[in-house]
Amino acid sequence: MNDEDDSNSNSKQNPKKIAKIKSTLFSRGVSIAKMTLSAGASIAQHGVSTALKSKEQKDENWKKILKNQASMISTELGKLKGSLMKAGQMLSMYGEHFLPPEATEMLRSLQSDSPPLHWGAIEEILLKNMGPEKMALLEIENEALAAASMGQVHRAKIKSSGELIVLKIQYPHVDKSIDNDLRTLRTLLATMKLLPKEFSLEPVFAEIRTMLQQETDYEIEADLTEKYGAKISGDIRYIVPKVFREFSSKKVLATRFERGLRVDDPLIQSLPQERRNRLSLNFLDLYFQEIFDWGVVQTDPHSGNYRIRINPDGKDQLILFDFGATKTFEDKFIVPYRKLIKAAILNDREDFIKSALELQFIKEEDSHELLKLFEDFCMQTVEPFMEPHDPRNQHSHIDSSGNYDWKETDLPQRVSKKAFEIIRKFAWRTPPREILFLDRKTGGVFIFLSILRAKIRGRDLLIKHLEKLG
Repeated sequence: MNDEDDSNSNSKQNPKKIAKIKSTLFSRGVSIAKMTLSAGASIAQHGVSTALKSKEQKDENWKKILKNQASMISTELGKLKGSLMKAGQMLSMYGEHFLPPEATEMLRSLQSDSPPLHWGAIEEILLKNMGPEKMALLEIENEALAAASMGQVHRAKIKSSGELIVLKIQYPHVDKSIDNDLRTLRTLLATMKLLPKEFSLEPVFAEIRTMLQQETDYEIEADLTEKYGAKISGDIRYIVPKVFREFSSKKVLATRFERGLRVDDPLIQSLPQERRNRLSLNFLDLYFQEIFDWGVVQTDPHSGNYRIRINPDGKDQLILFDFGATKTFEDKFIVPYRKLIKAAILNDREDFIKSALELQFIKEEDSHELLKLFEDFCMQTVEPFMEPHDPRNQHSHIDSSGNYDWKETDLPQRVSKKAFEIIRKFAWRTPPREILFLDRKTGGVFIFLSILRAKIRGRDLLIKHLEKLG
């Protein structure tokens, strides 16, 4: 079920609950206006109080102001719920590549745990969307299994069969506030002076809007869940929960309850390296199948959207959740993208430039310096799949067998630093729309393998999938 902020922690461990969500545009508008005014006042006060201070003092005060405002905004948005919080989380996944560090840090603060809505309010939603007759067929636990920005999950038992299911329940009017919430997020970023004046996030926000609209329709998610389940059918490495259509609707999604552990659970962390490596390779294999075999990608890679089922025979399984953000990619993008990745892996500079031009990452008239920076940036991103003798393996994170240490690496920091160098020296260029969600997925995969402390040779697996397309 999970949004980016989901911890799937039981609400008994998080006793703070919300009695009612401010769901009308007016009530949300009042709260948002207060946040914006507060942020603006703090920024203005900062400007007055630091007028005579040194640059170092100003920078330090500025960071304190942003930290305080981020904490306040995160707390208030947690109470408001809805697409504003989710959009901020989604934007934070892209932000590290083209937003100032202060903006990314503020957006990341939105990924803190979101308090659940009180059972009384949830019961009203269920009665409206499911009806008393269907509710009478279930024993529903009042305590939430998980709470997120756009909905929360409750476990239930079907009385007639004893089957355990989970109900993903959408908060009221989430779908109606998307446009207003996105405008608010842009206003907040502008008020806090976190964007250059000439900077436009319109292409990014357009893509986020499309995905948010899709994610608020649980009938679409039910279809996507079943289609995704069909794709992995027969592969015992993966589990996709069954959808119970009789208890599902546009605002409620019922699926089978699947037992498993979070990737950061102590039992998972204590598994032998070999088993954690096998899980990591299976996770990578699924990722490559999505992109290169199916062209269908679950683009919400938060680690809370996965569970691991430990089996006595050592053949542990990955349980996959939340298919609302599943996106289809057409061949006109995937084919040149596959060529770009393959060229980067093989250090084929000529084919790399051709593919980058086809995807419009770069243009013929771009300067040599920009081309070189972009090339270096992309070549860094494929570091986990290089051979140990590759001259680009300067940081020695690949051992003599080609195994990459996904935990003990500073690759994300180096990649972000290179991206900022490009932005600082050249105007930011809108990337292909498709790459925004692929970057989000790739970042999530890296985090997942890092948590598993994977030490694996992923090169052979990647090349196998690249070669399938010629």
